[in-house]
Amino acid sequence: MSPTPLKAHTDRQYDAQLDDLRARLLDMARRVEEMIANSVRALVNRDAALARRTIEDDHQVNRCEVEADELCLLILAKRQPMASDLRFLTLALKMVTDLERIGDLAVNICERAIDLSHVPEVKPWEEIPGMAAIVRAMVREAIDAFISRDVVKAQQVIDWDDEVDAQYRHVVLDLINVMVNDRSTVESGVMIQSVVKWLERMADHTTNIAEQVIFMVRGKDIRHLGKLPNQV
Repeated sequence: MSPTPLKAHTDRQYDAQLDDLRARLLDMARRVEEMIANSVRALVNRDAALARRTIEDDHQVNRCEVEADELCLLILAKRQPMASDLRFLTLALKMVTDLERIGDLAVNICERAIDLSHVPEVKPWEEIPGMAAIVRAMVREAIDAFISRDVVKAQQVIDWDDEVDAQYRHVVLDLINVMVNDRSTVESGVMIQSVVKWLERMADHTTNIAEQVIFMVRGKDIRHLGKLPNQV
């Protein structure tokens, strides 16, 4: 058998493996995004049953992480990729860790939702669904930026993190005012503060992904800077 057909087959197989990895990352991100939505929905609606179902969904996210890791390591071992493909694969390994951690934080919110469903409702926390919507968009756009190598979209994700931080500070300050004026709200208020903190941490993990996308495409490390020099 001549070497040319064999090489062509190998190349097709390699491309198929990379496509499989992209599909797995998109699926994992979709599952994580759904967990964020359901965890906050359970909190807002005081729906302990939904919270428990969402906690169970985390097993699938963990499975996605393991399978993506195994595929990345298989490609690295068998194909020994270079240049852009190597950066793609090493970033994918880091990305699934961030996504898995976001799923864990959604579980934390679900656990708080169960606790809060048994105590009197405390206001204000109306901004929490809005925060969650931004975080969900950040997850979706960060993965899209990674797949399409879109630096502009990655920078948009990073910029959204500032908005999440601002909303986090606003909710925390409002809750402090409520707790100071009504000591009976302290227990619930502290639990709600933990929820917004976890949403803020989700945004941080997603920002990590976006920053790595920029590093992958441009070769510039912008951690702690927030933007590329002279913008993107």
